[in-house]
Amino acid sequence: MKTIIITGASSGIGKGIARLFIAQNWNVLLNSSSEEKLKRAFEEFGSPANTILVAGDIGEKSTGEKLVEAALQHFGTVDVLVNNAGIFEPKPFLDVEENDLDKFFKTNVKGTYFTSQAAIKAMLPKNEGLIINIGTVLVDHAIAGFPATAPLISKGGVHALTKQLAAEFGKNNIRVNTIAPGIIRSPLQSKIGVEDADSLAGLHLLNRIGEVEDIANACLYLANSNFVTGITLNVDGGHVAGH
Repeated sequence: MKTIIITGASSGIGKGIARLFIAQNWNVLLNSSSEEKLKRAFEEFGSPANTILVAGDIGEKSTGEKLVEAALQHFGTVDVLVNNAGIFEPKPFLDVEENDLDKFFKTNVKGTYFTSQAAIKAMLPKNEGLIINIGTVLVDHAIAGFPATAPLISKGGVHALTKQLAAEFGKNNIRVNTIAPGIIRSPLQSKIGVEDADSLAGLHLLNRIGEVEDIANACLYLANSNFVTGITLNVDGGHVAGH
């Protein structure tokens, strides 16, 4: 059995990824900053025996280290890390303050960076592994009416980190990829003030929004594809391709 670590797994995309890999009989380590929400998700999944919970703020370097340590202790290996935990909210450029940048860089950049660092250290001895970063199509397709410079430059850093890590650790058979979602039906939409996510369907060529299962299936594809690295996989219904 292979082992996957999923950050931000108590709701939305992360929860969907967790559900799929539990169903695929993987060993699964779930992380969230909220222990209460994590326990609720675990119970919703049926309290599976092959799943453990580690709560903690991914923006703290020690959290990523704890996740990897727990996975090795319980399952003996770290095969896949999904850096899903992140924050995102729009704010006009001229209104952004220093604490806004600090907030996004702490969670989105530092969290991804240091959790990946801990995971790669565990992957090197067995000369195999996969890291999947969750980015956004908005890095490549900005929208004038949706000002979100602060979170976007942090996610842009995640996209850049993906390519560099793929280059640096390709010789070690460690693959690193980004999944860039389009508009996905998840709690994030209401958090950023979108009351009707389906109203954004026109942003996609398929004229519909995505579901968390679409991102989960993309993760499973990458987990089973041994010759894919350094890519940004747009799971966006054609958002980037055109309108």
